[in-house]
Amino acid sequence: MRIDLNADLGEGFGIWRLGDDEQLLDVVTSANVACGFHAGDPPTMRRICALAADRGVAIGAQVGYRDLAGFGRRRIEVDPAELEAEVLYQIGALEGCARAAGTRVRYVKPHGALYNTAADERGVADAVASAIALFDRGLPLLGLPGSALEAAAAAAGVPFVPEAFADRAYRPDGRLVARGEPGAVIDDPYEVVARAAAFAVQHRVTASDGSTITVEARSLCVHGDTPGAVYLAREIRRTLVDAGTTLAPFTT
Repeated sequence: MRIDLNADLGEGFGIWRLGDDEQLLDVVTSANVACGFHAGDPPTMRRICALAADRGVAIGAQVGYRDLAGFGRRRIEVDPAELEAEVLYQIGALEGCARAAGTRVRYVKPHGALYNTAADERGVADAVASAIALFDRGLPLLGLPGSALEAAAAAAGVPFVPEAFADRAYRPDGRLVARGEPGAVIDDPYEVVARAAAFAVQHRVTASDGSTITVEARSLCVHGDTPGAVYLAREIRRTLVDAGTTLAPFTT
């Protein structure tokens, strides 16, 4: 068994810091680095890229809506051509920081509202996948399995990597429970760790209605802004290793 462990990093801005990036980089195998639209700024992007390169952690561009005030968690209506350009811009900005650190961007993952909207709306998903193809058709797109993003990636000729969320609740149809709904974010560390093991070993999870659904994932996400994120990440890593799972980036 082999799986990637990813986390959202570099989500501070200016003098503000969110999460413990350095400690998480000692645990995860891939880093979804904020590219300045929903969070992050050039100095933070450079710092995270340098730290990730030193640790052999794969760098991914976490692209989002232009929404610093809402942390990219508000749906915004954007013309598809404009969205394509904004995603392309964000990937390019992080690539510059990655090259300065002696590495490169190795995948792309939408953030927050863009992630959820692109999972359901093909037009939004096509704009994201098209931007990736314009930049580098070999860059994998990390997203929700069975979503519009997966279909858009296939149409654009972009590799797709399915992921799962240890600390998010799932609907019976395999979509995530919306953050505004009760129980959307799971804060019980024991349950989070147990769900991570179920994803990696059994490829299944208990949905919000109590049913068991199958989720085939090659990468497992732990949110860096979740309370106790470092502890959770460490426990997930320890549990997966103990279960005989190899933790490694999904891309080289």
